[in-house]
Amino acid sequence: MNTDFARQAIEKISAENETRVTSVKDALGEFTATVPANSVVEVCQKLRDEHGFDMLADLCGSDRGPEEDPRFEVNYHLFSTQHYNRIRIKVELSEDSPKVDTVTTLWKTANWHERETYDLVGIVFEGHPDLRRILLPSDFDGHALRKDYPLRGYEPYSLT
Repeated sequence: MNTDFARQAIEKISAENETRVTSVKDALGEFTATVPANSVVEVCQKLRDEHGFDMLADLCGSDRGPEEDPRFEVNYHLFSTQHYNRIRIKVELSEDSPKVDTVTTLWKTANWHERETYDLVGIVFEGHPDLRRILLPSDFDGHALRKDYPLRGYEPYSLT
């Protein structure tokens, strides 16, 4: 896939305010822009409104491990249905503050994606309208996709 369209969009956004984008990577036909947590909503809104990235195809979080700093990242996979192009926006978060603003105001589908990421990785989406567990029981202890979660997990429920 040609990444020129995504690169040009990010270059325009970065030219307006260079603090919005901290790094870019173009590899294997995928274009990724890393942005600070406090800029993600603004960057996503500009990509949607000014550059045609009108679809949030996926939003997911990952734990790079307790020894890594920053430990967490959130990836926003955006798609332009008009230009048939993709871009990934990445936000890196420290273990001390795994929080980022919600993008549910831009895409309704973010509601479920953010809840899943909160449930499994423990990233808090500030301003989310209903941030609660979606896959695991409400009394589940911890976040199952964190690298420090026990491999065999916990068995808090007895089947007898």
